[in-house]
Amino acid sequence: MASSDQASGYSVTPTQGRFNIRHASRKSDDFSASQRPFMKDGRSLSGGSAQFSQKAFVPAFTPANPPGSFSTDLKNTTHSGRTTPQTEVAGVTFARLPPQYKDADPLTTSEQRQAAVRDKIAKEMKIKLGTENMLEALLSKNNKQTKEQRQKVEMELGSSNRKLAELKQELDQEIMRSQTPTTPPNTRLTSYFRGSPLKSPPLGQNQGPDLTESVDSESPTVVLTETLQQLEADGMPPDYYIERANTLVDLLKRNPGLKYDLAWKVFSERVQMMLLSESSDVVAAGYRLTRHAIADRKSLQTIRTLRTDELVILSLVKKANAVLEREQAVKFVRAFLDVKDGVYELSRAVVRSLVAVAETYDDRLRDICLLTLAELLMKHTELVVAANGMSTLTEALADGSFPAPEGLVASFLHILDHPQQRKYLHTGREFEAMFAPFTDPLLLSGNEEKLKTCAQAIAAMLKTWPGFILLSMNGASPLRSLIDSLVYPITQSRDIVLELFFDILRIKPPSWSTSFLAGRRLTTYGRVNTLQVEQPSQRQLAEYNAEGRFDLTYHFSAFVLAALVKAGLIPALVDLIKIEEDAALKRKGTLLLTEVLKLSHHALPETISSSIQVLGDLVPSCVDFGTEVTAINMGMIYQIESINRALNRASVSTFGRIEQVDELAVGPQTIERTKYTAMMDGDQFRQAMADSQVTSHSQYIKWRWELIQGLVEGPLTNPKRLEEAIRSPKFMKRLVGFFRPFKYRFSTIRNTRPNQRYIRTGCALMRTLTQTSLGVQYLAENKLLRQIAECLAQIDPHSGITSSNPLFERHHMAETLSAGYFAMLGALSHSAEGMRLMEQWHMMDIFYHLVELKDRDDLIRALLGNMDYTLDTHLRVILSKALTSGVKDIRLFATKLLRRYAVGRVQYSSGLQDRSSSHWALRLVLTQLYDPDVEVGEVAVKILEEACNQRSHLEYVVKCRPSLDHLGEIGAPLLLRFLSTSVGYRYLSGLDYITQEMDDWFLGRNDAYVALVEASILRAYMDANTSKVHFNEDATVDLHEVGIAPPHFYRELARTHEGCKLLKQSGHFYEFSSTIRDFNLEEEDPEILTKVKGCMWAVGNIGSMDLGAPFLEEADVVTTIVRIAEGAHVLSMRGTACFVLGLISRTLHGFEMLAENGWDTTVDPRGRSLGLCLPRNLEALCLKSVGSATVLVSTSPEDDAKYKYATTDDNPVRAKILKSIVEMGNSVMYKKAAADLHALKSRQPSHFGDTEMFRKTLVILESHHYRLQARHYILNLFNKGLMRKIIFDEDMGDSTESDTG
Repeated sequence: MASSDQASGYSVTPTQGRFNIRHASRKSDDFSASQRPFMKDGRSLSGGSAQFSQKAFVPAFTPANPPGSFSTDLKNTTHSGRTTPQTEVAGVTFARLPPQYKDADPLTTSEQRQAAVRDKIAKEMKIKLGTENMLEALLSKNNKQTKEQRQKVEMELGSSNRKLAELKQELDQEIMRSQTPTTPPNTRLTSYFRGSPLKSPPLGQNQGPDLTESVDSESPTVVLTETLQQLEADGMPPDYYIERANTLVDLLKRNPGLKYDLAWKVFSERVQMMLLSESSDVVAAGYRLTRHAIADRKSLQTIRTLRTDELVILSLVKKANAVLEREQAVKFVRAFLDVKDGVYELSRAVVRSLVAVAETYDDRLRDICLLTLAELLMKHTELVVAANGMSTLTEALADGSFPAPEGLVASFLHILDHPQQRKYLHTGREFEAMFAPFTDPLLLSGNEEKLKTCAQAIAAMLKTWPGFILLSMNGASPLRSLIDSLVYPITQSRDIVLELFFDILRIKPPSWSTSFLAGRRLTTYGRVNTLQVEQPSQRQLAEYNAEGRFDLTYHFSAFVLAALVKAGLIPALVDLIKIEEDAALKRKGTLLLTEVLKLSHHALPETISSSIQVLGDLVPSCVDFGTEVTAINMGMIYQIESINRALNRASVSTFGRIEQVDELAVGPQTIERTKYTAMMDGDQFRQAMADSQVTSHSQYIKWRWELIQGLVEGPLTNPKRLEEAIRSPKFMKRLVGFFRPFKYRFSTIRNTRPNQRYIRTGCALMRTLTQTSLGVQYLAENKLLRQIAECLAQIDPHSGITSSNPLFERHHMAETLSAGYFAMLGALSHSAEGMRLMEQWHMMDIFYHLVELKDRDDLIRALLGNMDYTLDTHLRVILSKALTSGVKDIRLFATKLLRRYAVGRVQYSSGLQDRSSSHWALRLVLTQLYDPDVEVGEVAVKILEEACNQRSHLEYVVKCRPSLDHLGEIGAPLLLRFLSTSVGYRYLSGLDYITQEMDDWFLGRNDAYVALVEASILRAYMDANTSKVHFNEDATVDLHEVGIAPPHFYRELARTHEGCKLLKQSGHFYEFSSTIRDFNLEEEDPEILTKVKGCMWAVGNIGSMDLGAPFLEEADVVTTIVRIAEGAHVLSMRGTACFVLGLISRTLHGFEMLAENGWDTTVDPRGRSLGLCLPRNLEALCLKSVGSATVLVSTSPEDDAKYKYATTDDNPVRAKILKSIVEMGNSVMYKKAAADLHALKSRQPSHFGDTEMFRKTLVILESHHYRLQARHYILNLFNKGLMRKIIFDEDMGDSTESDTG
């Protein structure tokens, strides 16, 4: 939980937005009464009233601020008198504003600046993207007509690039500045206020300017004692007390242990006097000081004796002129939640005040009060229900006005998951409130933001087991209503609902979806000649993944998909596509329908997927052929087929994860390139060369580069056509000359997205020329490679060649395409002929020197990232040198480069790779295990872990016998991989690793695995922005595979006969089975639940292996797990049981046992299980009932007697007043009751100054629900000094009793 001291609201979920508290004229909470107007109804420590200079203030309250905003400006528009003579004020120069409140996070200002810079970067990126698109459009038009426009666009693009670089540098500097601790010389708050003409000089002014330094050097206890003594002074200006309170807060912050040794008798007297002040700022300072003094529950109990409950109630009903006081009162209440069991010290009266604020739409504190209630709902449900807070939270979900609904949903899901708290729900109807806006056609139009907020809440529910189980009840009626809302002809609403389905089904739109939705045709997406051939190693890896990995999110998505399919999603999408007039929305619906059909085919059991025959209804009969309906249906079928062909370009592994093979080529370029093949005849080739404009124009901008690349990749691979092109007087000379560095054409072109085509053509040209002896000879005689080598030598400190403006200078590489030369050299490194050409010009020697440079990481990344290491050449030695002698970032980058070669993802030039082709990379990765930086070792472990998915690689790694002791927990996953083979088992057994690890897992790690799995699932559903990767750096190494079941010791143990033998001898499996069978479905003790979950995961992982499946039959535990999945009272237990059943279904034994228990398993076309199983009847997972129609909150006899006493009185006038106060809670009788109270106040004012009447009123306000306006009206009827009178009367009574006792 975030500390309430920080300048942000508590975040219920990790994705919850933060509420930054910003004050224009102060640091967080440093209070200066000189900045506040005098409150006529306030209370004061001093007898006089504080007055202020008119010039010191400017109008600042802006009603445009949204409700709940914390950007409150505390300056006031009212004018008041002066405390300083006119001449004195006139002679003062206001050089700076007073410091901001001190309680905010020290990074608040820095975070604001970072946010501003990021906004500028985002805007500049949009400008750059638009400029690049415009440039790309201009390049496709007539060059003469667009020359001036193109120059202007290129200048604008260069300006954008420079501005982006400056902004990124500014952001980096700001981040570094924020991370650097700063300790200004004067940290005492008195220095901020000293010299202000608007406040009286503080006591002790004659202590001199070195007061701060001397005080900071004193003992904290001495400073505390002296400051508390100074607070005894009466009649001082508000700033005096605020300064001392800020000093104490600063002292408590710097000395956290000091609050445990406070003398509460003295401290509480000072705080109480501040809380009773007439100055709102002094009261706010008192709340802040009290909050920082909280240490434990006992201190909370002591604080409550100061009558803080009543004071908080009075503060929260105040209006806008007490913004600070109300903020600090809420933060003070939130501090109770940070203390263990502190929520049990919160009274119902205080929570009712929070509820009153939370249900007031225009209140600035509404959002933070809603979050406080949501957090309190999880910790003390009964208190929130008793204070009528449940309905307030439900209304906030329904109206869609709360900016981060996931936090509210999380609190409801928490109580839904636990049976004892679930009883406070009204049959689960609270959750259906968020569906209401979609089902009301009057609310759909013009309320897009409200619908988006409700969609976020629905998505948050459908990403958890409790939410899914609840929404699947009663035939999934809430989901049916959501699907039925698609019939309303409102485009915005339909679009939001479709986006919601994409989100909850975890369907990631393909890369071409934007172009498709914009109207681009899909006729070229499925061409066979554009597909990449999947390598044998990839197929082997996919087959291993089918046995070795389990995607939990994919399994959960299968449950959600099954519920949506049964609720009628597919027919609704078909009808939507037929009737929708908006072309983009129609295409989006078609894309979603195609994805759903494909997902249903791959993820749902045959019993469900076989019933989906959507296309059968669309195929026309002979009678209807030729009608308009038939034309629409045939168009839909054609569209679905086109999308399906495009989606099939993605490599779908059998465990459900989709990996894009390559970016799809879109548009006419692909069509044009496929016309030019190696078998093109001479006439066509000569005509194509002429059409390319290379021979006609010397300016490269007029050349047709799409056609040129088609020629390079097609006809020029034929030696005869290459010879003809070389003999051509201009074609090859101009084309190759364009890339020569000293021609200053390619090397000076700006580095933009459209211009990347020149690099692609250059790389293709290098590959084509090295395929034939004639091309190699031409390249050897051409000046291209010699000039590239000379440019490389310019930056080689050992070459002796220098230049005032080298081509590969850092800025030049970033701004121009000169970095593309490394990509072209990388194309050469793919073949032995290309390597000989580079060695001819001594490039290898230069490369050895370049990797030694310490200040050119960009150059080294470009070099290493573009080279091809499939051949055993000097490049491997250069890579090895970078791995061991480079700086940390380069070692990390080079280690990640090894992944493609270590895991067998690279096609070697010699054809099909043998088992030892990746051994060189594995040896280098093994070396990285001993890198002095732990991060490099961690990346190496992840690479080896993935490489060991292939048995040959695993055996080789075990043969190398690496030592992983120095890595600790980081190396544990790799050691688990070793267990999957007999060779690895014997190796680890010799190290005495297996028995120690088994005991460790049996005694504790099994339970820790539960938290690891649940955290993995949680992270999978959190939106994470992945950074772009350059120079072929493999991003998958950096990203933890969230959503995948982590490696489990018992699973790896069950892979081998030796491991199963040890497992049987240990008896652990039978212990786990016994624990599961003994589980009581009504159990909700957290420790027992975690223990049983751990046992289920162990049983499931063992049962997912063919050798471990017989254990399931012996223990007969599958039936028990099914019973837990369908009947456990704690809903998260049901979810865990479903995941475990998915693991069990991966073997034939598990498949058969689940079928006997009414669960069906999804299989692939070969009949192999995919580990996805669902019950034949989804209703079996659902609860029979949720909560009760009437939630009864028990009240104690003492509370009943207290309320009865508060509402009665012997005096008829007082009785009438109390009756009217009760009626104020009734919306029908509100106006009449208010009028009666006003009349009684006018006739009998003395009764509203009686402390007993005030106490009774507070009891009534605690017992009934009142709106904030009613609470404000009632409490303002009473005299302002009643709280002081109540407290002093009690103190007098206590002192009298002690004297007479």
